[in-house]
Amino acid sequence: MKIKSIEAENFRNLKDIKLDFDDVNIIYGENAQGKTNLLEAIYLFTGSKSFRGAKDSELISFGSKFARLGIDFESDKREQSAKIFIDDKRHATVNGVNKKSPTELGDVIKAVIFSPVHLSMIKDGPAERRKFTDNALCQIKSNYITVIKNYNRSLKQRNAVLKDINTCSDLRDMLYIWDAALAKDGAKIIYQRQKYTESILPYAKEIYAGLSGGKEEFDICLKGEFDYKDLSLEEIEQRLKKILNEKQNEDIIQRITKTGPHRDDLQILINGNSARLYGSQGQQRSCVLALKLAEASLLKEKTQKNPVALLDDVMSELDEKRQDYILNHIKDWQVFITCCDAQTVLRLKKGKTIRMHGGRAEEN
Repeated sequence: MKIKSIEAENFRNLKDIKLDFDDVNIIYGENAQGKTNLLEAIYLFTGSKSFRGAKDSELISFGSKFARLGIDFESDKREQSAKIFIDDKRHATVNGVNKKSPTELGDVIKAVIFSPVHLSMIKDGPAERRKFTDNALCQIKSNYITVIKNYNRSLKQRNAVLKDINTCSDLRDMLYIWDAALAKDGAKIIYQRQKYTESILPYAKEIYAGLSGGKEEFDICLKGEFDYKDLSLEEIEQRLKKILNEKQNEDIIQRITKTGPHRDDLQILINGNSARLYGSQGQQRSCVLALKLAEASLLKEKTQKNPVALLDDVMSELDEKRQDYILNHIKDWQVFITCCDAQTVLRLKKGKTIRMHGGRAEEN
């Protein structure tokens, strides 16, 4: 797929942007001029939330009541359009048809972003690594977000029962009801995460080897309450329900649910050791790059569409050999690259240059 143009009004610091795009788009300028904001605007058309963790209301420029975005894009061999309107929440249309939820944009628009904020995948706790897997799965399976929402709703209800059960013993029967609901949706999440982990690993191994010169061995594995490998969906559900039932007394004492996919972790390893605990800054960055590029490769495999690659300040801390490897890996995809100096990219790959200054865009 290919994004042909974008319009932005009252979005972050962008000043009524209207831009046409090429296959390679190099967005440059000093810090805090709007480069990342432009990539964020494009990424919202995947149906995902801001990759920077911003609330919808924070995407509206200061003093404005709304923000408006629009793109023209080519997908499935035809010209299409999509629009996003943001007030207290996001509203989306595709080809003039209103969508029930902006997440439905992900059915037609595919993109993968790498930003320095994604280093938190390595440096921070398990929640960031679960978020990586879940966001990737949402672009492949449109109903996955619904399963996540259902699970979180049941988890909230079960935790509420755990907090009140000591003052109302009749609530014990409710625990078994929520155990069954958690096990059903939790098994679906675990099963999809495990399959995704197994599918992305070969891509990530190959890419990491290319980035490291084959000097180190990369690996990932999903860790949870029990070993998920080779288990069917039904087997996972049965085992999860059994453990939830068995740990009810423990959970009542601690007043929180301590078993389920909300506690799982995607372990990222270099030569068998934790990249978070033992990896250098360069190794950690290469791990994240390998996973994000592997995410794009697997997305292409599953959807038969080349995703749009959004690379936010990726090149600045990489040597020329690694920069060249990345650009060759995504050579058939439309790419957007932000940097402070356009020449750092232009010496490796020709493309359209866009200078950002004070929220305004100047096409060169």
